[in-house]
Amino acid sequence: MSESDIPGKPDEQGSSDDEVTQPLAEQTPTEPTTPYEGLPTYAPPGSDFPLPATPPAPEEPKDAAPQASPAVPPPYESAYGAPYGTQPTEQLPQPEYLSFPPPNPYGGGYDSTPTHRDTRPGLPGWLWPLIAVLSLVVGILGGAIGGALVADNKKDDPGVLQVERRTAAPLADDNASVPAVAQKLLPSTVKIVAEYKGEAQGAAGSGWVFDEEGHVVTNNHVVAEAAEDDGPIDVIDQAGKHHKATVVGRSPVYDLAVLKVDDVAELPPVALGSADQMRVGETVIAVGSPLALSASVTSGIISALNRPVTTGDGDEASFINAIQTDAAINPGNSGGPLANLQGQVIGVNSAIATLGSSSQEGGNLGIGFAIPIEQVQVTVDQILRTGEAQYPVIGVTVKGNAKIDGAEVTEINSGTPAADSDLKVGDVITEVDGRPVTDQTDVVVAIRSHRVTDKVTLTIIRDGETKKIKVGLLAKTG
Repeated sequence: MSESDIPGKPDEQGSSDDEVTQPLAEQTPTEPTTPYEGLPTYAPPGSDFPLPATPPAPEEPKDAAPQASPAVPPPYESAYGAPYGTQPTEQLPQPEYLSFPPPNPYGGGYDSTPTHRDTRPGLPGWLWPLIAVLSLVVGILGGAIGGALVADNKKDDPGVLQVERRTAAPLADDNASVPAVAQKLLPSTVKIVAEYKGEAQGAAGSGWVFDEEGHVVTNNHVVAEAAEDDGPIDVIDQAGKHHKATVVGRSPVYDLAVLKVDDVAELPPVALGSADQMRVGETVIAVGSPLALSASVTSGIISALNRPVTTGDGDEASFINAIQTDAAINPGNSGGPLANLQGQVIGVNSAIATLGSSSQEGGNLGIGFAIPIEQVQVTVDQILRTGEAQYPVIGVTVKGNAKIDGAEVTEINSGTPAADSDLKVGDVITEVDGRPVTDQTDVVVAIRSHRVTDKVTLTIIRDGETKKIKVGLLAKTG
């Protein structure tokens, strides 16, 4: 904007866009300050504003030349129609509050006679529906075009209203999805019914085909009593066909058992994956026969890894370095496979967390535990080669410590790797191979997750000092 565009500012010729007024104090009055001063006046009815009885004639300048008399105008009437008596030479302005609105052209108001009437021809009646339809079409097209423009403008706008819609076709059968995994695992997963407490079908669980020779992996607690009593064990495949099975070997320490089933040419073995490569939050699928409902599939995520879990009592106690999952696992899922989205088995479902033994507190709570496939492979290999499984120990007895998170050494057995090391009674074990431990269960699980040929490094606290001690492992059968 140039300076000449500013209102009230003189331009180069000295003119101004706005009228310049002098301050009120500098103006010289040229008119009487009292309306019609010195003239007889009257006030119209209902008004306090005085009007002159006879309009004043304009004053002639004293030295001015005589002017020709103008044409006589028509009589001047007041707002009320009465002539002032003398024809004025100049019409006086009417006060604003005495003016009236123009008459209504269509009747009513101050004059019922219209001053203007629309003489244009009206539209034919058949044309109005056509106009309505055309308006609707134009509105729809305008909305579509406007929406397209808004969508195009939102490509770079990360607002919350810009939501991506899925338009892809359904996933193929061989994709990494729960249905695809279910189709792979169901033919290889079996229901197991075994003797329990003298009943031929007292125990029910699940299992899966390990190899083409008909070996089936399950939990030890599913077939433990049948194995001791040489009781019947029945394996039922997805098609409902029954197969008789015998126990090849079992490990109460790891809660695993291997069965041998004849006539299983139609049962394909599963593919094995890796629990070590799984991460918390990954999707997993559990397959089995929960509550005796065969060929059931549930899914969830891995909610924790390396969770120390112990089940059973005494010699039948099991210590598991477990995979924790929220996939629904219930009684009857025991021994069934836990798989990743590639359809590979990464664990054996073994235990669930419960609040109690009553029917209101039992059942699935969204916390289940599976034995990692790495441990399953080691134990199954031992059973298939020797008929029994081994587990490692260091040769100490430990208990929880009230003052320090860890396990206190209360006894060291002679002739064990612990006796040959620098470990002493009273030492508090706080880590096994850098993995923190808080009680005796943690220590036992951490040691039993190794192979018998390994060595472990223990971090201990002795008299307030932290030390690291390397200890070998001793193999025991169980």
